Amino acid sequence: MKVRVKWLDHMSFVGETGSGHAVIMDGAPDSGGRDLAPRPMEMLLLGLGGCTAFDVVMILQKSRQSVTDCQVEVEAERAETEPRVFTRIHVHYIVVGRDVQERHVERAVKLSAEKYCSASVMLGATAEITHDFEVREACPARGE
Repeated sequence: MKVRVKWLDHMSFVGETGSGHAVIMDGAPDSGGRDLAPRPMEMLLLGLGGCTAFDVVMILQKSRQSVTDCQVEVEAERAETEPRVFTRIHVHYIVVGRDVQERHVERAVKLSAEKYCSASVMLGATAEITHDFEVREACPARGE
């Protein structure tokens, strides 16, 4: 896997992935940025959220759970001093579907956190990571 990051101006950068996608990153105004895009550390949390959401949905589908939506909310605290690593991360899953069984969601979250999500395992080396979830019944009238 390979990526490239190129400085644009001020504290804005474009990241280009080996798979041909691009994303803009920017810094906070107090660091010379213009607040035009996510901060690099926010991108790490997005990567964690995307990685674990991918795992959970795939595991639930393989468990024949009728999942119609999955959202992952990630909240983190950082160290006060440099390097300002993440020290605590909480991951909250909202799984929507028809007759989705909580035991399957619990298992999927655990497997993602402990085995499949590389981002979670790496960030867990410096941060205490906690998880919880909720299961919501899909609303047939809205087509969820």
